[in-house]
Amino acid sequence: MATRTAAQRRAEERVAYDAFMRECPTNQLLARISDKWVSLVVSALGAGGPMRYSDLGRKIPGVSQKMLTQTLRTLERDGLVTRTVTPSVPVRVDYALTGLGHNLCCLLSAVKDWAETHFDEVDAARRRYDAAP
Repeated sequence: MATRTAAQRRAEERVAYDAFMRECPTNQLLARISDKWVSLVVSALGAGGPMRYSDLGRKIPGVSQKMLTQTLRTLERDGLVTRTVTPSVPVRVDYALTGLGHNLCCLLSAVKDWAETHFDEVDAARRRYDAAP
């Protein structure tokens, strides 16, 4: 087994966690959190606190039941959302952000706010680009 210096080990570790490389775990996490539905679910939970599934579905128009379910499961698996089942008739299920989810919410809400604030400028730029020869 070859001996590596500390500098070589650090260089290898930097490559192992290079977000520009597809195999990198940070690249995969960036892909996950940049998903449109993830952004909207996290922003909705951050603004409204714990919500039921049906409330989330109403808050996020256009999301299918399948996509909302998949998104919530993924967020729960990643430790960003908690799912609390309250035994009642009918059973009540609430979703809420974890501490990690609240941390991410600040960033995603800022991106959502930016998109809402600057859409007119982006739309105008698109129209100029599309009209150019």
